[in-house]
Amino acid sequence: RADCSSRAEGERGGVGRTAPAGLQPRRSDDFGGAAAHEGLCDSQDPPGGAGGLGSGRRVSGLARLPQRKARKGNLRPPPRLSFPEGGGRGGARLVFFPQGFCLPEGLRPLSRRLEGRGWRLRTPGPPKPTLRSRCNIQQWDSEEPIPQAELLAGVAGKDGLLCLLSDRIDKEVLDAAGPSLKVISTLSVGYDHLAIDEIKKRGIRVGYTPDILTDATAELTVALLLATSRRLPESVVEVKNGGWTTWKPLWMCGYGLSGSTVGIIGLGRIGQAIAYRLKPFGIKKFLYTGRHPKPEAAVELKAEFVSLDKLAEESDFVIVTCSLVPETQGMCNRDFFRKMKKTSVFINTSRGAVVNQDDLYEALVNGQIAAAGLDVTTPEPLPTDNPLLSLKNCVILPHIGSATYSTRNTMSVLAANNLLAGLKGENMPSELRL
Repeated sequence: RADCSSRAEGERGGVGRTAPAGLQPRRSDDFGGAAAHEGLCDSQDPPGGAGGLGSGRRVSGLARLPQRKARKGNLRPPPRLSFPEGGGRGGARLVFFPQGFCLPEGLRPLSRRLEGRGWRLRTPGPPKPTLRSRCNIQQWDSEEPIPQAELLAGVAGKDGLLCLLSDRIDKEVLDAAGPSLKVISTLSVGYDHLAIDEIKKRGIRVGYTPDILTDATAELTVALLLATSRRLPESVVEVKNGGWTTWKPLWMCGYGLSGSTVGIIGLGRIGQAIAYRLKPFGIKKFLYTGRHPKPEAAVELKAEFVSLDKLAEESDFVIVTCSLVPETQGMCNRDFFRKMKKTSVFINTSRGAVVNQDDLYEALVNGQIAAAGLDVTTPEPLPTDNPLLSLKNCVILPHIGSATYSTRNTMSVLAANNLLAGLKGENMPSELRL
């Protein structure tokens, strides 16, 4: 633990501290890696290439490279994190990361790539120190969940907390942190793991990472739907176990999307992204339910707003993408499954607690529905002796909706930028309005 006092630099007539490349604060719609500028940190590229900010063609999920030669002097450094003398309003900034979240210290210098395209990288003077070298960042250095005792000890006296959706930040944790805690940044879209009422009561700001994982989750949902309805995991097992003997007319038959009715519970960003991806499959009709009708969805997707009961009764595929709130907890239960068609397929990529898993198991065993695909469960991870795992017509994934390299990298940068902006008392790129 390196103590930090946020000393002023006074360079170029300004007071500030240089943030790690790749974590520079910028507009709320502008996330990405390090720009080519003086003092670039030397660290590993994320899979898919180095990140960079600028105009030009897209190289990876976080990177852009210039298309034309640059004149001398037109490489502008990105904005720097500036802290008043003494660390701003709260003095030294102490940050705790309760799980194995690797704060990007910057991406590998882009000199080779830039020089190959006519750029000249100028790095006058010694490299600038990174934020980590000046701030007391305490991190639980493991991908395994942190023990509760370690978490309670780790948050004590900290100004900021960066957490994952698997970290339950409840009243006990907030009490252990004490009044110094001003900012919580979660690497997730959902925030049901946070004690929102307590957080709001204490005036703590919360950053989260919406929008970024919409495409990745929509892609995974479509993949899970196809894998479940066309029995792909079951087919793979048959091939490996010698069950594939000869061609049979009805062997491994499943259900196709063409001409089907798809019902979506929660037509938000992810729900709409799923519908747009399914539309080219020849879907006959989209149904959706939620708190309010969405006229734009009705026009673009020809989607019909219906009751939950009607959606269950008429849909060939039911996809759950709603938020977990008290009204939706346990919503997909025995009564719901009994209303569904016996040939229907149920998919959940929202939150596990939206589904009563005992009732789902009963529906699958008794043939009330044809199959189910889950990317979320209760609890997570699901115990290996859970009865759902014994069923051939139930496909369960380990909550990998956002698991693409580019999505996780971009989420990491946004979560870090939220935390840094909150510590400075500035607007976060993505702040949860409490």
